[in-house]
Amino acid sequence: MTAWIAGALALTALGHANAEARPVTDCPLRDTPFSIDSPLVDLLLSPAAKGVLETQAPDIFKALPPRFFSTQAPTFAAILTVRELAGMKQMAADMVASTDAALRVLPVTVADKAARCARYDNDRPSLTLPKGKPRLLLFEKMTGYRDGPSVEAARAAFEAMARRKGWALVVTDKGGVMTPAMLRRFDAVIWNNVSGDVLTLSQRKAFRNYVEGGGAFIGVHGSAGDPASFWDWYSDTLIGARFAGHPMNPQFQDARVKVEGGAHPVAQGLPNEWVMNDEWYSFKTNPRATGATIIATLDEKSYKPMGMAGQTLIMGDHPIAWTRCIGKGRMVYAGIGHRPETYADPHYVRMLENAVAWVGTKQPCR
Repeated sequence: MTAWIAGALALTALGHANAEARPVTDCPLRDTPFSIDSPLVDLLLSPAAKGVLETQAPDIFKALPPRFFSTQAPTFAAILTVRELAGMKQMAADMVASTDAALRVLPVTVADKAARCARYDNDRPSLTLPKGKPRLLLFEKMTGYRDGPSVEAARAAFEAMARRKGWALVVTDKGGVMTPAMLRRFDAVIWNNVSGDVLTLSQRKAFRNYVEGGGAFIGVHGSAGDPASFWDWYSDTLIGARFAGHPMNPQFQDARVKVEGGAHPVAQGLPNEWVMNDEWYSFKTNPRATGATIIATLDEKSYKPMGMAGQTLIMGDHPIAWTRCIGKGRMVYAGIGHRPETYADPHYVRMLENAVAWVGTKQPCR
């Protein structure tokens, strides 16, 4: 899928994937030994590793509905590990240890390596961009969880913004767009509810160099919502916080969003607070502690931050939107956006419009 929006004009099928795209051989976990920290999907793709799970840890397959164990990307199995699942379901420590030991002695075969890399791509879309307009890349590749309604609502919201603001917007789900030559054509890259490990090693390097060299990143909701992540720079430096969970009973709740960074350009025009209904993320680490500038927090007294099996998701200080400088570049992340209706909320739309304007500023980030 590739498209671009410029002014009030929308063109679809902008380009086709490169017919000469080669199979991926530089996927990040290609040669990594099997363990309880492997993506669950890689264990399920290997007959030997799956056999270990069936023998050593049969309760794994009872912990979640069968659809969570699909090996066809996008799949929830790409963002789960046995370690994460064992913690969520309070599985016996000795069972987890014996499973890990049995997995680690398995050889990683040529077939295993090919299966691990199959969910990545080298497809490079053709790009046609008008001159004289802010140029944005809306990136929508998912190997993990894909919530179609939220992805489509976010896309529609950014397309509407592009028409109002006169931006040129390219939409793609191809990781092959992450090359130095292609990225330098964009003022900002927006990750639309991206889930799972989606970039090859060379694509990771290109994207990181783009951001640190003066590019810009905006992440929306699910782009920091994976139970297990496999790119430390993305989770710990770019986002600066790892996902802990969201409420489950009920999943969607009214909560009070409190604007903290009123003087920051991303907060311009926002009220001091407003109430929204959404799926509210909590994080294992506080982005404030990693140097982020907080734009908005959640009032935890306004909703029930309790997760699966009674998991407490209380953070105390609970940022939900923030910015930071990354080298010469800049980023904005907002944890709002699971329910499609959030992308029609005027306050959230204003925040996202402000985010695009701020990250595209050519002045040094401070």
